[in-house]
Amino acid sequence: MHLADLQTPALVVDADLLEANLAAMAARWPGATLRPHVKAHKTTALAHRQAAHGAEGFTCATIREVEGMVAAGLGQDLLLANEVLDTRRLGALVAQGARVTLAVDSPETVAAAAAGGVREVLVDVNVGLPRCGCRPEDAGALAGRARAAGLAVRGVMGYEGHLQAWPDADERAKLTEEAMATLLAAHADVGGDVVSGGGTGTSACNPWVTEMQAGSYALMDSAYTAAGVGYGQALHVLGTVVHVSAARPDMPAYAVADVGLKALGMDHGNPTIPDAQVWFCSDEHVTFAPEAPVRVGDRVLVVPAHIDPTVALHERMHVVRGSVPDDAEVLESWTVDLRGW
Repeated sequence: MHLADLQTPALVVDADLLEANLAAMAARWPGATLRPHVKAHKTTALAHRQAAHGAEGFTCATIREVEGMVAAGLGQDLLLANEVLDTRRLGALVAQGARVTLAVDSPETVAAAAAGGVREVLVDVNVGLPRCGCRPEDAGALAGRARAAGLAVRGVMGYEGHLQAWPDADERAKLTEEAMATLLAAHADVGGDVVSGGGTGTSACNPWVTEMQAGSYALMDSAYTAAGVGYGQALHVLGTVVHVSAARPDMPAYAVADVGLKALGMDHGNPTIPDAQVWFCSDEHVTFAPEAPVRVGDRVLVVPAHIDPTVALHERMHVVRGSVPDDAEVLESWTVDLRGW
């Protein structure tokens, strides 16, 4: 099978760039120091590739991801790095022999973990991203509450998500150090062996965590590429030009491909198309102005601005090698099997 055989829109992954990205991150964070975040790709076949590069544990964002990873034989050490108030499905996995650690940041989430049968937790600390996480000064007391409820407290986690795509690398490093100083102070109160955090954007400037939760590095998107984090754009959404409009006095020439809002995560803005200016996206279409003329039927590569929600919109991704988008060979097709809830 070749790219010409695929119906579009379709996720395509450059096999060699993917391998280079996996190898580069594994060299920087070897073995158990890397806990890849599967929310970025939602594909157990890709998670197996990360395990082949030495990853021993994984980070998940949903209960569904945890269940899928266990079913795929990758349940040796899973972290659900989100707060959950109904943990019965997680407790069932633990009872079956999976190791599942849950993030907690309040008395309510501690009680939920204990009630549902989870046995191990990390105290989630707010290090600057206004999302989940307890106040740093409350972390020690929360750990005490967890231990009193019979839970093992492995340590702390803190996600400096607000810094991942910070445009200036030196300032990103400085701000990351400040965020991690907050996390380490909380860790001193909590105890445990684990300081978990980080992401693709701070993976080169965060030596303070004991395990790195990076995920986007494997496939990449235009937001991380713009931040200069040093990994190749391995994933594109392959589209087909379905309309071409010639220039006229009131409008330049433009083209339309079949990659729209229902095939792209748009929260980080418009996608990009090499050698073209993207005008806008609608439900099923992207309208763009190409630098060189294109014809109806031509294939185009669309770079999503945010990889995680883009992948979640597709049922499968195709691993390819060769001239993209012209005549690349499809080596494998992987089901995006961790989608849904």
